[in-house]
Amino acid sequence: MTKRTYQPKKVKTLRKRGYRARASTPGGRNVLKRRRTKGRKKLTVSDRYRLIKKTPKSRNK
Repeated sequence: MTKRTYQPKKVKTLRKRGYRARASTPGGRNVLKRRRTKGRKKLTVSDRYRLIKKTPKSRNK
């Protein structure tokens, strides 16, 4: 059986669609401007991943 095509990766998503990627190009800045004027709470996917913090792995005592 073949593998499914969508294998989500957080880092790859952030590099392509994150805030810094959007802000670095003129078209991306237009996207941010449109989303701000529309009143979007989340401008980019960075906002979603910023809330998720890595928890340290518990050590064996």
